[in-house]
Amino acid sequence: MAPAPPPGQLATVVNLPVRATRATAGATLGTLRRLVADDVDDWGRDDAVVQRMWSLAALRWQAAVGGTEHVPRRAGALVVVNARRLALAPVLAALALGDATGRPVRFVGRPDIAPIGPAMQRLGGLLACADEITGALRARQLVVLGAEHTTSNGHCGRVDHRLIGAAVAAGVAVLPAAAISSPTGRAARVELGAPVRPARRRRGPLEELELAGAVQERIDELLSEAGATLSGTPLDWVAWVGGWARTAAAGAGQ
Repeated sequence: MAPAPPPGQLATVVNLPVRATRATAGATLGTLRRLVADDVDDWGRDDAVVQRMWSLAALRWQAAVGGTEHVPRRAGALVVVNARRLALAPVLAALALGDATGRPVRFVGRPDIAPIGPAMQRLGGLLACADEITGALRARQLVVLGAEHTTSNGHCGRVDHRLIGAAVAAGVAVLPAAAISSPTGRAARVELGAPVRPARRRRGPLEELELAGAVQERIDELLSEAGATLSGTPLDWVAWVGGWARTAAAGAGQ
């Protein structure tokens, strides 16, 4: 019969499986923490959550963004986009623009109720409040604002002049944007136009009203330039550009 190991050696032998188990569990927990890390900024946006959501959105849409040369590299800007009723235009436009520019992009319109409000805040959602939007713009953030929802993409809905006033107060550019997609295909596009400026400087709400009207007109022009528009399902956030889609399809067939 073999002699028993000394007490110290016996303790080491017994502890080895425990240490190995703890090391494995620690590595697994560390990986999980990295996957679900809560690294939020001053407005509650979690970049890791945004990246995961964009990966999921890419399963449905193959999005492209045009007109990024109009987006300031470091300064804040308010991007106003057309929206259809029950669509998620500001959310998906913010995701696409953020991926194209490499900058955090926020959107206006999260509700102030749980659990939807906090979840949308993690994606970059801001309250539809001029003070909160102004604060983000003054901090050099990009913010997407959706126009009033319409039943189709034939025209842009009314742009809230009170929220446009946030850009006026912050002294940042206001960019019109047309969101374009197919109700059945994967092709999608966000096309940004040059900054819209009021015809003349005013004091008071008249400047906000005139700027809001000018932005709405410019988005209508972008939609018209895009070509024919189709109404789609609530999951489709923009109109369809027939010519652009046919070009893409022809290229894929070559």
